[in-house]
Amino acid sequence: MAEITGITEKIAQTARDAAYVAVGLGVIGFQKAQVRRHELAGRIGLSTTDLAHQVDEARTQVAGRVKEIDEIVESAIARIEERVEPFEDRLPDQAREIVKQVHVQAREVRSQLRRRLTGTAA
Repeated sequence: MAEITGITEKIAQTARDAAYVAVGLGVIGFQKAQVRRHELAGRIGLSTTDLAHQVDEARTQVAGRVKEIDEIVESAIARIEERVEPFEDRLPDQAREIVKQVHVQAREVRSQLRRRLTGTAA
């Protein structure tokens, strides 16, 4: 019986040691996972900041190009209107009124388009 008791104690001790080892390995694995999570979060945070900066730069460049194009288009429209204006004066009153309404609508459309592209009031 003493032998059985000794064997039982050894089995119990081995089981306890195995449980401690399993818990220890679990804690080490959890700590490694935490470290990797922090490293990954740091990388993603840095990348997100870089990406946001690049997007802001791109927006600024696009806004500048839109402004340049808008100025060119406005200049072209002004020249066309100058050349068409003498013919408008010869139109009957009703047709002349329609042409004025078209001009007003065209200005409004350009203004709305400009606001949408630049995000500002024109």
